[in-house]
Amino acid sequence: MAIYVVMEPPAGGNRAGDAIFVRDSFTWLGFLVAPLWLAWHRLWIEAALTFIVMALLSVAGERLGLEGAGSLLSLLVSLYVGFEGQGLRIASLRRRGWREWGVVEAGNLGDAETRYALETGDDGEEEPAMPRIVPDASQARPPQTGMALGLTHTPGRP
Repeated sequence: MAIYVVMEPPAGGNRAGDAIFVRDSFTWLGFLVAPLWLAWHRLWIEAALTFIVMALLSVAGERLGLEGAGSLLSLLVSLYVGFEGQGLRIASLRRRGWREWGVVEAGNLGDAETRYALETGDDGEEEPAMPRIVPDASQARPPQTGMALGLTHTPGRP
């Protein structure tokens, strides 16, 4: 069984029809052709950074006479995209205003869409908008600084 993260569009879109299902797994195309896979999913900045880093590693390996080391380091970049590519897609959708509905466990994408449709019970009725809650700034935690591994982080986690 596979795990799918269901992302719903920003307010104003058709909820059930426009939902995006992102499979939470290793992506082989992201590993094999990392910059192209990122560009295909409209992750332009990530695609450009990946291409630049891979090119710089290859050039540095050639200049230093360590062709194998440059290739291995480029392989590590590809591995990162293979493992974290779907997470980068989810982070990109969040930046564009999409919200995470939840996760669905299913055998394939069709089953995941069916389970989502049954769970939401979308019969065309519009849900009332939730009231906006503004937190008290005096009770907020101070921002945490420090080193983080990866390009994205999970907000609210220490």
